[in-house]
Amino acid sequence: MRLDLKSINQCVRCGSCRTFCPVLEESGWESANARGRIMILKGLTCGLSPDSKVLESLNTCTTCGICTENCPAGINPPQMIESARRELVSMGVMTRQQEDLSRIIYASGNTFGETRDRLSWFSSDRSTTPKSADYVYFVGCMNSYRYPETAARTYSLLHRFKATLLPREVCCGSPLMRIGYNASRFVDENCRQISEIGASTVITGCAGCYTTLKNSYPKDFRVLSVPEFLAEHISELDLKKLDLTVTYHDPCHLGRHNRIFEQPRQVIEAICSLMEMKTNREAARCCGGGGGVRAGYRDLSLQMARRRLEDASDEVDYIVTSCPLCIRNLSDAGAGERVIDLVDLVTMALNDPKNAD
Repeated sequence: MRLDLKSINQCVRCGSCRTFCPVLEESGWESANARGRIMILKGLTCGLSPDSKVLESLNTCTTCGICTENCPAGINPPQMIESARRELVSMGVMTRQQEDLSRIIYASGNTFGETRDRLSWFSSDRSTTPKSADYVYFVGCMNSYRYPETAARTYSLLHRFKATLLPREVCCGSPLMRIGYNASRFVDENCRQISEIGASTVITGCAGCYTTLKNSYPKDFRVLSVPEFLAEHISELDLKKLDLTVTYHDPCHLGRHNRIFEQPRQVIEAICSLMEMKTNREAARCCGGGGGVRAGYRDLSLQMARRRLEDASDEVDYIVTSCPLCIRNLSDAGAGERVIDLVDLVTMALNDPKNAD
């Protein structure tokens, strides 16, 4: 296999990552930890057969990046693991779950295999959406099909600043990239539409979409997360104070991967009281949903989500986050409607009777 042997050899096998890895915490197996996975990568370069156990080791990594955050050697295990997944997929070696998910996305343009209109959440006359604009709201698969109310609320907020929508948005490609597949056709299609609109800034409320648009797309436009945009425009929103105490869950691909820590907290503190989770910011525990783990290893994913919920105080009214996949995983793990999007909190605080829902 053509893997970066230099990076693999930089791992000093110190085991620091064992202290932090959320998958190891649930499984206890060395192969479920960054150090173990890197040893497997070394084995693959030396002819190790990629059997089912090897695939399970590499595909149970959520790519949360907490190992990178705490690695004394400065290596990036998630980057190496994603590279290995791509190499294996190019060789025709993948799990059934990887194959099924990729087939669904390639066929439908979304992660759920949905055939209905991606903009079915948009109840207004579509002719009201600007054909050209500086801002584009990239909705993402999760909010388009699973959290349409959040999509509508987000667009309502962004439309105040003349944002528009892509008329034929497709999956950003993040799920494909995370599990080792090529997403160039989706990247090209979204970029074509962004270019036609003439947008200089793309705004998204999904952490997976954000990290993909920002780091894997051409640098032809600025990419902002919804928390960043709201923090920039907080003084223009006419928000009222709410008698609530909330906590904030840092999505891995927004926080550790892209250092978006302060902006969501600025928005929250403009509205209500913030009580931090036991682990937060750089040290935040992963919800277990990323890296294709929820799709391929649901029970393991929910175990990690339940562990994450232990970090939230029972005294808070809501667990607020900025990623629909985190919302889905934490909700399914037992938090239910106690987990909300930052946009939902902002909508509660708007001095506008139309947004009182």
